[in-house]
Amino acid sequence: MKTSSARIAGLGTTIFAEMSALAVRTGSINLGQGFPDTDGPTEVIDRAVDALRSGRNQYAPGTGVPELRQAIAAHQQRFYGLAVDPDTEVAVTTGATEAIAAMLLGLLDEGDEVIVLEPYYDSYVAMLQMAGAVRRPVTLRAPGFRLPIDELHAAVSPRTTAILLNSPHNPTGTVLRRDELEAIAAIAIEHDLVVISDEVYEHLTFDGLPHIPIATLPGMAERTLTISSGGKSFSFTGWKIGWATGPAALIQALLGAKQFMTYTSGSPLQPAIAHALVADDSYFDGFRAQLQSQRDLLCTGLAEVGLEVFVPEGTYFVTTDIRPLGFDDGVEFCRMLPERVGVVAIPHQVFYDHVDVGRPLVRWAFCKRPEVIAEALTRLAGLRPHDS
Repeated sequence: MKTSSARIAGLGTTIFAEMSALAVRTGSINLGQGFPDTDGPTEVIDRAVDALRSGRNQYAPGTGVPELRQAIAAHQQRFYGLAVDPDTEVAVTTGATEAIAAMLLGLLDEGDEVIVLEPYYDSYVAMLQMAGAVRRPVTLRAPGFRLPIDELHAAVSPRTTAILLNSPHNPTGTVLRRDELEAIAAIAIEHDLVVISDEVYEHLTFDGLPHIPIATLPGMAERTLTISSGGKSFSFTGWKIGWATGPAALIQALLGAKQFMTYTSGSPLQPAIAHALVADDSYFDGFRAQLQSQRDLLCTGLAEVGLEVFVPEGTYFVTTDIRPLGFDDGVEFCRMLPERVGVVAIPHQVFYDHVDVGRPLVRWAFCKRPEVIAEALTRLAGLRPHDS
């Protein structure tokens, strides 16, 4: 009896499931998976409750409820000056993960090549494999994790169809600068490529760095699908309300796949996220400041433990090199850590094709309450080089 397809061969269990299960089994503090340990704004929850109680519990339109599509379009105009048609250039998805999956499945044919910034979120690898596409990694390397433009040029071939971006970048925390985005845009235009831009951490850039959507660059709006989510911006990761904006042809390709996957999702949650998107600037500024403070707390503490810390420019995550403590394999380190000190982190190497580049690197999440981060650091203080 056949029990699985070649389409999922080698994908195994996601590292997040493995490490979260290990956290539960050992009672560890989970600084691995990127979900907050506090809920988002109460008034947004109240809007969801109102929707549940007022009969908005049946299928929403496949593209999303009108007020959410309108709020997404208004958000793009308000923050970035991007004009998108809420009726033809916006689609609501089951989280950003489905938006990425549906776009890849709706766009790519067998053997098409996609340039991806490495390290990459693990769903990128899975969905490219399921689409029958070939990934061409361009590696961001410590300590700066900047985009190597020459390697980006070298990755393009006659089979290249798309560039899959992520900025602010998970797991490194890099925020792509304008000159880097301009280099990507020049390549996309020269080779007539689609750009799929995962911007779920758009409101989490630190130290005054701006988030610049590549769709705002000249010649890019017509070839860019921009993806984001209410989960990261409003701390409702479990709601799985994401979206994509871009030219109508790309939205139709995405919907062509999505309609046979979830069709629609979270009907009573969509009006609530629509309300969240029109929040005052004070919400976004305060949320960013809060996460930057938690970043600084964790980075300072990890450095005091003895790890080499690469301070992130955005996202929920900080990367460290574990070699100063005498360890050199992130997977072994992360599997040992819960048993030894009761803390969970995520090894970088699972996000690489060039595994050796990521082997000594470990990702830690700071989207946790300060007291939780402080307790994790107290536990980690017990780690010493002789533990290796």
